[in-house]
Parts: sequence; C-alpha cells; structure tokens
Amino acid sequence: MADLVRWDPFREMVSLREAMDRLFEESFVRPFGPLFRAEGVSTLAIDMYETDNDVVVKASVPGVKAKDLDITVTGNMLTIKGEVKEESEGKKGDYHYRERRYGAFQRSVTLPVDVQADKAEATFEDGVLTLRLPKVEEAKPKQITIKAK
Repeated sequence: MADLVRWDPFREMVSLREAMDRLFEESFVRPFGPLFRAEGVSTLAIDMYETDNDVVVKASVPGVKAKDLDITVTGNMLTIKGEVKEESEGKKGDYHYRERRYGAFQRSVTLPVDVQADKAEATFEDGVLTLRLPKVEEAKPKQITIKAK
C-alpha cells in the first residue's frame, strides 16, 4: 500500500545557493572545447581581425576534412558550415568519457567591412581554417597628407 506524503511547497523551492552552484557548474565545469552545443547544432570559435587590405578569419576545426566545410559570404555575412563525422568502426568497449563532439556545426558572423567575396582565399592546415577576404576599395584606409604653411 502506498504511503501518503503531505505536500510541502517549500520542499520544492531551490535555495539561492543551490541555484548558483548549478549555474557555475553548468557554465564552467563541463568540458566544451572548440565545438560546443547550442540549440542542437554545434558552433565553433573563431578569431577575426583586419589588416589594411584584408579581413582575416581563423577557425579551429579539428577532425574535419576540407571537403566537409562549406564557406559562404552573402552581403556582409560570413557563414562557415561543416560536419564532424563519427567514427563507426564498431563498438570498442564501454566509454568512461565521451567528450569529443560529432555532428553538424555552423557559425555566421557579420563582417566589419564590405569584402570582395569572389577574390577570397581559404587555406586549411593542421585543423585550422584561414580565410583572407580582400576589402573593397572604398573600405581600405586612405592616407591624407597634411600641408603645413
């Protein structure tokens, strides 16, 4: 026979300390690495900087082959898509840790200036994708000479 337990609304309330502990644990303790989950699709971390003539974007995409990457520029939006394929050589045993990420990822960023997408260069070496996007002439810095009197 089941025992009846009196309902206590305060038992279900989470203390502020427990809520803060859970927040910090979920934010800092879990291993994410360069590819982390966000809304069912992984994303990747990038570095973006400008030179006088180019916008340079570097992305770490370990375990991805160059043929599995898709890079597009639409207007001033750069999108990098790809997929990390899971190794399927049969079961290798019971996992103790499974932190490597598999599946599709995508990252879209707004470029700081207009670029010439048709003249872009992409290189891929040691798991690092490097994009060089030449700026349009109007976006390049112009030197103004000062005439002293």
